Amino acid sequence: MNRLARPAARRRATARVLVAATACVALVAGCGGSEDKKSADKPAAGAAAGAESFPVSLTNAWGKTEVAEKPLKVATVSDGDTDIALALGLVPVITPDAEDGGPVPEYKQRAIDKLGGKKLKTYDDTDGTDFEAIAAEQPDIILGMNTWSMDTDYAKLAPIAPVVTYTDKKHADTLTWQERLKTAAKALGMSAEAEKVIAANEKATKDAAAAHPEFTGKKYTYAVVHPEQITFMSYADQDAGVFEQLGFTKTDKAKNYTAEKNAVSLENLDELEADVLLMTYPFGDNGLLSASELESNKLFQSLNVVKGKHYAVVPSDNNLASALAYPDALSSPWVVEKLTPILAKAVAGK
Repeated sequence: MNRLARPAARRRATARVLVAATACVALVAGCGGSEDKKSADKPAAGAAAGAESFPVSLTNAWGKTEVAEKPLKVATVSDGDTDIALALGLVPVITPDAEDGGPVPEYKQRAIDKLGGKKLKTYDDTDGTDFEAIAAEQPDIILGMNTWSMDTDYAKLAPIAPVVTYTDKKHADTLTWQERLKTAAKALGMSAEAEKVIAANEKATKDAAAAHPEFTGKKYTYAVVHPEQITFMSYADQDAGVFEQLGFTKTDKAKNYTAEKNAVSLENLDELEADVLLMTYPFGDNGLLSASELESNKLFQSLNVVKGKHYAVVPSDNNLASALAYPDALSSPWVVEKLTPILAKAVAGK
């Protein structure tokens, strides 16, 4: 199951929601305010390309989205939608403040720098979507491919501008990032650009796998320490994701777990045994236990994967754990870049 890219709860440092989210899901890998009205009325970087003809009509779960002409000013209602725009080379006229005023993730800052380096114009989404702030920017289109709140937001967003979102409410959880990107790109007249983004991300993963043939066939376990449990993330029917695209395979123990049955008790830590074990602690002090507490556990220490030093922690403070759980067009190649050396050290037992 592919999960939605970065919902509001996940965006907050005190509650980076990875619950039931796959961390091995399918991966490959502006400022338009009144003071900058002139530039806001021009196509954003990359907007000139795209072969689609307009008008474009898209069906969604709440009705139809009619895009009369090629959009020039794009607003977003989630961090994942902002990443879609940036991946396509567009600087949104307004976005939610996904970092709550904190530092922008490295992969996003790279894209912003490439598109001119201006700080994104944001609204405070602590209490949800700020409809007035979006309306004030007079967007031509609103991207909502990565939000769980569309059921309540759509009626308020649609009068502002055409809303691009999913065709079925259940797709909030099930669409891949590639599907979300393609739908948004169609409405933007940028399908060709979307295919290039997908191809580039796939190449990043294939290149990393080719550079590390030692990954092939190694069995892995990936687990997340949540506040209430240790969660076995790499369960059997999980979609093949970045780990497997890099050459790893799931352990035999994976068949014991599902998206709904995924808790590993401290008495059954041997369920984590694998050639390579990856853990992450995204909730910090609010997790069930800390890394040092787990690593001092006698049963954990007895695991062959731990004794052989084939165990590694996926960091959460740099957004890597979150980007694994909520992949998108912008973060995917960065995930491969950052994860590959961690995996290489774990395989080597360093």
